Amino acid sequence: MKTVDTLKELPALFRYNDAAKYTQSANVFLTRALGKNMITRVCRGVYHNALFHPRPRIEEVGCFVKSPSYVSCEWAMNTHGVIIQAPSVCTVITLAPNAGARDRIKWDGSTIEFSRISAKLFFGFSNAGGFNLASPEKALLDAVYLRGAIPFVDELEMDRLDLAKLAGMSVSYSAAVRKKVEVLQGMGQ
Repeated sequence: MKTVDTLKELPALFRYNDAAKYTQSANVFLTRALGKNMITRVCRGVYHNALFHPRPRIEEVGCFVKSPSYVSCEWAMNTHGVIIQAPSVCTVITLAPNAGARDRIKWDGSTIEFSRISAKLFFGFSNAGGFNLASPEKALLDAVYLRGAIPFVDELEMDRLDLAKLAGMSVSYSAAVRKKVEVLQGMGQ
């Protein structure tokens, strides 16, 4: 099967194992496709099929690379209009055991950062069309949990947060996280 024909069978984002289903030598196929700029290597074992336009969004790439996962923290807060600051790092929360502090990839000028979270804190997100996105409240809680502080506290759009929902979700987090977000209760009034 020719390279183009094989690529027509593959989705926009695919793994090495996906390519191996359509060709006898995945290594040769991938090397040729990379050489012809028909695919882009996202990270080890993950590729973007250039036949698909537009390119997948950074959120889609992040959630594809590590699964199960969802986009959270400052990136999700900006998406929901809770913060105006446009972050350059898209934080993807995952249960994958191999996610760590040095686990980052570049995509379209931004960085995708993967952070592992415990299963009891893996909630509060929904599908946003190709990827999972944390609710505004969950994104804020994850940011406080991972960063140790409320990001852009003076610039938060408090009307975009449901403080009752925030309080309810915070019960699953440590006392230190709950104490930090309690400060917001007074700001929202």
